[in-house]
Amino acid sequence: MVVPELRPWQAARAHAARLADAVRPRLARAAAAAKPRVARFAGAGKPQVARVTRPKTWQYTAGAATAGLALAAGVVTAVGPWDSSGQRTAERDRAVALDRAGGTDHGGAPGTPARSRPAPSAGPVLTGLGGVSTVKSAPHGKALAKVLAPLLKDPALGPRPAASVIDVATGRRLYGAHQDAPFTPASTTKIATAVAALSAMGADHRLTTRAALEPDTKEVVLVGGGDPTLTARKQKTDDAASLRTLAAETAAALAERGVREVTLSYDTTRYAGSPRHPIGNNPNLALVSPLMADEGRTDDSTSGPVTRVTDPAEDATRQFKDFLTSHGIKTTAPGPSKATTRAETLAAVSSPPLSALVERMLTNSDNDIAEALARQTALATGERADFAGAGRAIGAQLRALGLPLKGAAFKDGSGLDRAGRLTPGLLTALLAKAADPSRPELRPALTGLPVAGFTGTLSSRYTDGASGVIRAKTGTLTGVHTLAGTLVDHDGRLLAFAFMATDTDRIAPAATQKALDRVATTLAACGCR
Repeated sequence: MVVPELRPWQAARAHAARLADAVRPRLARAAAAAKPRVARFAGAGKPQVARVTRPKTWQYTAGAATAGLALAAGVVTAVGPWDSSGQRTAERDRAVALDRAGGTDHGGAPGTPARSRPAPSAGPVLTGLGGVSTVKSAPHGKALAKVLAPLLKDPALGPRPAASVIDVATGRRLYGAHQDAPFTPASTTKIATAVAALSAMGADHRLTTRAALEPDTKEVVLVGGGDPTLTARKQKTDDAASLRTLAAETAAALAERGVREVTLSYDTTRYAGSPRHPIGNNPNLALVSPLMADEGRTDDSTSGPVTRVTDPAEDATRQFKDFLTSHGIKTTAPGPSKATTRAETLAAVSSPPLSALVERMLTNSDNDIAEALARQTALATGERADFAGAGRAIGAQLRALGLPLKGAAFKDGSGLDRAGRLTPGLLTALLAKAADPSRPELRPALTGLPVAGFTGTLSSRYTDGASGVIRAKTGTLTGVHTLAGTLVDHDGRLLAFAFMATDTDRIAPAATQKALDRVATTLAACGCR
């Protein structure tokens, strides 16, 4: 049995005041350390500043969450590459330069209030972590152990909780408990999937869905490219690839050729093996197909568990047929086929960049995106695009990055398979690798992590003072609770952590969740010297 962990984004305006109070002292301390850097940044940024006519307070949105908090860019840099509202610093700066409000939008829940237009996403190269290493020294290991060890003995964390804490700036391990032992990671597997996909394909890679015309038979083939965010819905923004747009452009291309009636088919041969996840039919995941619209959802939701269509590819092509018909193109009922090498592309639409897909996957804990990215990683590295090939590809990419894989087992991209194994040490190493200034293409594996008290699966947690300070991926299966991410400690030091609890079947999930949050909150508040 899988315990759903996906939740709609919730409004966070009520957290803004608490957030400001929580982060103000550490920002003030960090400001002093950042003054030399601020002076350098001020000189380098004069052309951009000149375009802003007066000081403004910018409202940032993260899905349906809104937090009005203006921070000095130099201070933000000193405590890490993100500001405390959860919006990436580079994105905020670009919004100001373009005289536009907004923020990252990874999709919201149905019925939520209309959002302001998102600011353009920043490029994959974000502010470096150099400022972090100037803020005192890292916490002392013995002092950390004295604080964390008693909390990890909480019965709510089961018989053998595990932990790893490292200093991101140096990579030095500060605390560990069973840190090299393999455990069921649940959805923290998505961190590994993110790093492997970004390493294999790059942050700017896009997934393309196309319509191709067979010249001899007048057959139009809808070719799935593996984009799990392809949508058939009417869009308020142009972020996702649109099946409606693809149909309109296909119809126009056919009309130019004098073609008004076609045979319609769909091609799902990009992926191999069974499309069914080992857990079987489950509302947390559609059949894994390279062609689907709106993740095969049977309602207007964008995240969370819901009944899925029985055949995502057929469903997407049926909707494509309806759109073609509305443009005057008559088609047959769709069926499976394979586009030949002679087929001429009539039209194509592409997904947002991989950086945005990774962020959406992590923020919403999106299993469909996770499985798609795992298969795309397999394709990019010459492996078979099935569950086993995706697992091999993820492992190979992480090994090439020099990460500690002893005991790790990658059975899927989402973490829904209980046979998967990760160690706490590997999880923190993944986070540190994503923060490496020499690997900017991996940074979305950090910027997509839910923000405590504000976004994604952490939107309703950490309301007791750690809001905006902790960013972490949750992982929840029956008897399994994990939490891995980054935080800025009491002295402005950026730390990576992983806490894993298993065999908690007889413990109320809420109690285990609160125990994990208590450990992370204590770590954030601890100078521990």
